[in-house]
Amino acid sequence: MADGAPPSSHRKARGKNRRRGAKARPVERARQKRYQDKLYGAIDLGTNNCRLLIAAPNEHGFRVVDGHSQIIRLGEGLEKTGFLSDEAMDRTIEALKVCAGKINRRKVKRLRCVATQACRIAQNGKEFLARIKEETGLRLEVISTDQEARFAVRGCQDLLDEHCAAALVIDVGGGSTELCWLDLGPDENGVKRPGGLIRATTSLNLGVVTMADRFPETEDRNAWFDSMRSFAREHILRFEGADMFRQAFDEGNVHYIGTSGAVTSLGGLHLNLPRYNRARVDGLWLSRTDTETATARLLSQTLAMRAQEPCIGKERADLVLAGCAILAAVQDVWPAPRVRVADRGLRDGLLLGMMASDRRHGRRRSQKGHFGKAGSGKSSAGQGA
Repeated sequence: MADGAPPSSHRKARGKNRRRGAKARPVERARQKRYQDKLYGAIDLGTNNCRLLIAAPNEHGFRVVDGHSQIIRLGEGLEKTGFLSDEAMDRTIEALKVCAGKINRRKVKRLRCVATQACRIAQNGKEFLARIKEETGLRLEVISTDQEARFAVRGCQDLLDEHCAAALVIDVGGGSTELCWLDLGPDENGVKRPGGLIRATTSLNLGVVTMADRFPETEDRNAWFDSMRSFAREHILRFEGADMFRQAFDEGNVHYIGTSGAVTSLGGLHLNLPRYNRARVDGLWLSRTDTETATARLLSQTLAMRAQEPCIGKERADLVLAGCAILAAVQDVWPAPRVRVADRGLRDGLLLGMMASDRRHGRRRSQKGHFGKAGSGKSSAGQGA
């Protein structure tokens, strides 16, 4: 995982401690131990999935301690009705109760819980968030599409190939798709920017759940897939804010980072894994031919056959090709020779952000000769940060 603190600021803080002499070192060590003993939690409530990650910081970024991921299909039917259904909300509440239990048992000190597209657009979204707080103790904040894209980028920054001129981070969600263009070139002084610089973002009002609702699967799967691909391509073409990257994409000196269940499923399928293995999929490079071959394999299968694929399963079988259609549409408009698979994203970005903030605050406290509890989080499941 990427380290949450910028390397330059870390070196600067260490240098100050050396100048202050040996007396500063025990204070710094105590602060660091207190920081590393703290557990952080992040919940991402999406349109299709409810995800929790609990982690402890370390020198490499963080170590995962616990987690939970559950398909809840919160946005099921939302495209047609404009409301979250009772059944979808009930499923989501049960998943969040599991998350709250883990957070309390682990005594998480810092927690951030966010909701995305389904709660952003549903007419009963605010009422549902109030119900979540009442029944689970969790306080969720609805983040903007721009925040969602930036957290996803932060979560997978250490997968960037900085030899390229640019990268496009693709986050295909259940109800929306975020695209984020990164400039990987040097700054005006010729110095490379670690992690690149975000130059343009856009959010497409389509995801795997909304696409599946809009385009029910037909016997002619190729025609069905082409309809989804064309629909997604029309949405992508409307955005003109990234035209500064056209030359880099035309020259092929670019790559994607794909952070979504659809892309990780393609990675597992490409490797023919007998069961999904995050260690093998996360960071995997796929060529455009690789993704097209895996997509063609899925298109040759019935829904029941896709459900038997070990890296897809019953819960994703009816959604995975919608995600593939969105990826193919991006390739049509912004062609790139390869994609790096990221089994990480929004939750990781939330965790790294909290950890980086606490490190900065901790340094300031230790440099003033005192330090207290980093951050103001409590161990209760309801504490936001």
